[in-house]
Amino acid sequence: MDNFIFFLKAGLFHVLDWNAYDHILFLIALAVVYDFKNWKKILWLITLFTIGHTLTLILAAYKVVHISSQWVEFLIPLTIIITALVNIFYGKNTAKQTKTNTNLIFALFFGLIHGLGFSGYFKMLIGSSSSKFISLLEFALGIEIAQIIIVLAILSLGFLVQKIFRYSKKEWILIVSSLVIGITLPMLIGAIFW
Repeated sequence: MDNFIFFLKAGLFHVLDWNAYDHILFLIALAVVYDFKNWKKILWLITLFTIGHTLTLILAAYKVVHISSQWVEFLIPLTIIITALVNIFYGKNTAKQTKTNTNLIFALFFGLIHGLGFSGYFKMLIGSSSSKFISLLEFALGIEIAQIIIVLAILSLGFLVQKIFRYSKKEWILIVSSLVIGITLPMLIGAIFW
């Protein structure tokens, strides 16, 4: 049970760590186009992201894949910016069914990339443990719970801003996506000149 709690917490705080806010920024960019009535779509998005993230961790833990950390540090902010730019270009229409398939692909593929960013630390966590796979599943559960917490916060904030302050859905998407780009751009520039 101690092992379960340890890896669950590690997954939870991997996402909720304010010092590693790239994960939070990606979730904000991914979820800002939705509202509570789209809860099934959002659950699919974050679950696919977790699957991609976990798959990469599995491949790294079993030493099947290894990508240079410089590439990963470049690709993670790039995925965040691409997601936010898609939001800006499609505005209010991003939550429609035609866009959902694109978001599902983004979530899975970008989950693979984001998992690479944590693979080194995760390999240190599990060491030479014989139960790597179980630890990965426990870690993934923690990630999923943390992502649900963040997405609920984004949806709640979006609801309040749109209902109380009377911002339109399109304005909300444009403002938040622009903020995400503004915060992420220095990360991308830093990765390029690193």
